[in-house]
Amino acid sequence: MSLLVVEELVAGYGSHTVLHGVAFEVSEGEAVAMLGLNGAGKSVTLRCVTGILPAWSGRITLDGKDITGASAEARTRLGIATVPQGRGIFPDLSVEQNLRLGGYRLPARTYRERREELLARFPVLAERAEQRAGTLSGGEQAVLAVNRALLSKPRLLILDEPTAGLSPAATATLLSLLTGLRDAGTTLLVVEQNVGFALTIAHRALLMQKGRVIQEASPDKLGDRRALLAALGAGELSKPARRRAPAKTAKGAAGAAKAAAG
Repeated sequence: MSLLVVEELVAGYGSHTVLHGVAFEVSEGEAVAMLGLNGAGKSVTLRCVTGILPAWSGRITLDGKDITGASAEARTRLGIATVPQGRGIFPDLSVEQNLRLGGYRLPARTYRERREELLARFPVLAERAEQRAGTLSGGEQAVLAVNRALLSKPRLLILDEPTAGLSPAATATLLSLLTGLRDAGTTLLVVEQNVGFALTIAHRALLMQKGRVIQEASPDKLGDRRALLAALGAGELSKPARRRAPAKTAKGAAGAAKAAAG
C-alpha cells in the first residue's frame, strides 16, 4: 500500500524551476533512498513533501489524502516528521529540552510515556538529559535528532543528509539506529550522499538528475549500474548489505521502473 505518492511535481525558487515533473511512491513500511548530485533536486523534493516549499504544480498525497496545499504544521499532524540537514539540534538547550520540542504537541502523559520508551532503548540520552546538546558527540546528536522526530510516532520519517559531518564511528551508530527502525517497519525517506550507507538501509533507491527521477530499483538490482551512481557523484560506493524486502513492499520493488532517458 502506497503511503506517500508524488505525482508530476514541479517546484523551484523565484523564477528558477528545480523540479521538472518528479514522480515516485513510498509504500508503508518501506525505506527509500534518494540519491544524486548536489543540485539534482533531492532536498527541494523533501521540502515540497514536508510543506516548507510550495509545489507549483503536481500532486502529493499521504495515505490517499491530498496534502499538496497543506501547511507544514498540518503535515506534521498527519504524521510526517523530519530530521533536517544538519540535524537541527539546539546546541544551547539540554537533551531533555530538545526532546520536549519534538513532543510539544503531545499531552503530558503521552509525552512521558513515549519519552521513557525511547530513553529505555537509548540510555545514553537518559544519562545526559541535563547536558547541553551542543556538547554531545556527532553520533549522539544524530541519535537525539532521530529520537526527537520519533516522539510523535510519525507515519513517515524523512531524513535529509543524515551522515553529513559525521565521523565513521558516528555514521556506524546512525546506521545501526536506522536499520533497526527499518526492520521494525518504520517508513523512511532518506536523502543521502553516502551511497553505501543509503543502500544498506534502503529497500529501493531513486536516482535523481536535473530535477527528475531518472531511475528507481532495489539496491540488489543496481549491480552493474554502480558506474551510473559514481557518475552522479553520490558518494562512496561501498557494497550494500543484502536484505529481504518486507512482504508488503516486495511487489513495489519487483515492479520498479527501468532507467529513463536522462
